[in-house]
Amino acid sequence: MEVGIIGSGVIGLTSALALVQAGYSVTIVARELPGDDSLRWASPWAGAGILPYPDSAGHDLQVETFKYYWALAHRDPTSGVQVVDVTEYYDDRSDDATIWYKTLVPKYRRLPSENLPANAKLGFQYQSMTVNPAIFLPWIKILLERKGVKFIRAEIKSISHARSLLKTEIIVNASGLGARVLANDDKVIAVRGQTMLVESDSHEMVMFQGSHYTYQIPRMYSGGVIIGGVSQEGDTDETVDLATRTDILRRTNLITQDRFRSVDLNKHVMKDLVGLRPSRTGGYRLEREGSVIHAYGFNTLGYTYSYGVALKVHALVTTALEEKRSQQSRL
Repeated sequence: MEVGIIGSGVIGLTSALALVQAGYSVTIVARELPGDDSLRWASPWAGAGILPYPDSAGHDLQVETFKYYWALAHRDPTSGVQVVDVTEYYDDRSDDATIWYKTLVPKYRRLPSENLPANAKLGFQYQSMTVNPAIFLPWIKILLERKGVKFIRAEIKSISHARSLLKTEIIVNASGLGARVLANDDKVIAVRGQTMLVESDSHEMVMFQGSHYTYQIPRMYSGGVIIGGVSQEGDTDETVDLATRTDILRRTNLITQDRFRSVDLNKHVMKDLVGLRPSRTGGYRLEREGSVIHAYGFNTLGYTYSYGVALKVHALVTTALEEKRSQQSRL
């Protein structure tokens, strides 16, 4: 039972984990592999918070992901996953009727309106996890290799190219932005993000959404926090925009009661991060097309969806193989 996976981002890697744990033999082929410092893939540049989103589909996928990372944070801190306190603010809704995950997350509580910053209409707190991709991606690669997963570095030109290279009938297409070509999907679009890793000992994640998209996310073992951000659809500029740096700092201070007021952008920024998120107009694609399972288009929520997607990929692979066996038995 052999399965090939295109892409070694968080979706491809967690899909490999779910498959190999179920007894499949897995080979991953990708242009970039964990440890690569390239802007041509998104997973290393994520914040990354395990942060369910009120207005997105696939609640079940997010629930399974939350449970996986919660267990991992308690079981193995060398994975780069940690439990943190989260504060979320919104200025585009005034109650928590849409916050479906309030029954999932520990220690959920609404904040009094007088405690809300920056014209926010809703605020609440709970516990979740953050992931340091610089640690997690190499960690899961090592874990997979120990379980027998093979990695091939190659730039795939087509699904048939992947199949000829991998020698597997079943292909999982977790190619992110590459799916625009590999799946001939013109709905796939890059969404530019820009953040900064800033010196800080804060262990709290703060998120503001609605009229602007601003956050701070602790990055385990780094001595800093990620502050951001922007979401610029169709922009593929990989250079750091200086005006955006200034605006990010201004907005972050707005939502954190000036926590970073003493930050000097010329002295205290440990690293600037620019990444191109793999988005898809109309939402992500998670479905089977014959012997190909497509799993891409998760935009900012790749980590938040990852393990739930992996379980769904496993189910789709199993269905594809069962159909194949049924067809063979009738011949």
